[in-house]
Amino acid sequence: MADELRSFYAIIPAGGIGSRLWPLSRADAPKFLHDLTGSGASLLRQTWDRLSPISGEQRIMVVTGRAHRAAVEEQLPSLADHNVVLESEGKDSTAAIGLAAAILRKREPDVIIGSFAADHVIADTRGFQRSIRAAVRVAEAGYITTIGITPTEPAIGFGYIHAGATLDVPGAAGAHAVTSFKEKPDLETARSYLRDGSYLWNASMFISRADLLLEEIGRSDPALLAGLEELAAAWDTSSRGAVVDRVWPSLPKIAIDYTVAEPAAAAGRMAVVPADFDWDDVGDFASLAKLQSGGRANNLAVLGDGARILADSSSGIVVAGSNRLISLVGVDDIVVVDTPDALLVTTSAHAQRVKSVVDALKLSGRDDVL
Repeated sequence: MADELRSFYAIIPAGGIGSRLWPLSRADAPKFLHDLTGSGASLLRQTWDRLSPISGEQRIMVVTGRAHRAAVEEQLPSLADHNVVLESEGKDSTAAIGLAAAILRKREPDVIIGSFAADHVIADTRGFQRSIRAAVRVAEAGYITTIGITPTEPAIGFGYIHAGATLDVPGAAGAHAVTSFKEKPDLETARSYLRDGSYLWNASMFISRADLLLEEIGRSDPALLAGLEELAAAWDTSSRGAVVDRVWPSLPKIAIDYTVAEPAAAAGRMAVVPADFDWDDVGDFASLAKLQSGGRANNLAVLGDGARILADSSSGIVVAGSNRLISLVGVDDIVVVDTPDALLVTTSAHAQRVKSVVDALKLSGRDDVL
């Protein structure tokens, strides 16, 4: 497979703290560094293991914060030094993915890049790899391509892709043009998407010729593209540090959905490869509970080495990060996250609101628990 995709280079943006998984996920120990599946490997390591058979270990680039370099390199000992891109401050996905694409295009003008978040869970590795292979074929045909996950329920925690006309691309049967991207819907809208059959979950995976992706960024924000190209020109030289310190802080903080995906879809330059492999972005404790319990209702999932739990007629999830005994009696769909310096208690129904706690802590200056 690596020989088939010799023009392909994988990018893993490893940033963000996963605010909805606080206090488990924090600035110094973000979500992607945790093992949330019980496999013995972090989400970052699992992402690496899915990609390396496609691209080869020497063709994976990781974009992460300076503070996380040591942890990332410890978990990925085969990561080449020239494939580590460090952010001095988070700038969201356009800057992260765009800089990686610009660096790789300068090294290899015809490179095809694929961007894959470091914190997603996919068990069907073969299905994932088949989909990426097809997406590379579509990218070779000149489209910015994404992977759309066939929905299994009317989920309100994911964005959606509206698939349009079928594309005739050899090696990528079933690829479609993208009509539009949809934000996270309410429940009734999600149900209508499921009934319609032409809507897919947006997994935020992007596969494209690097030059085309950068052109799209330039159409949306010429100054942003100029900054990325200036950084890329200096990246493999002795002037990198000075240029990064000058240029990186000036770049806007904006998601690639708004600079690339949505404009490309509106212009007919975006394609989607539908996929049936399992996928979850583990966006909150409700999804983590479902993942840990295998989707079984009325089950109590427990995460944490040496957890001391007593439960009677209770369901939900307990994440144990301290040595204290946790006892639950007669509570349904509860979320308990116990760490040495912070305790979270909520329910699965309110799991998305955990981010508001993080926002309140930031406003109050409680950085000690963030």
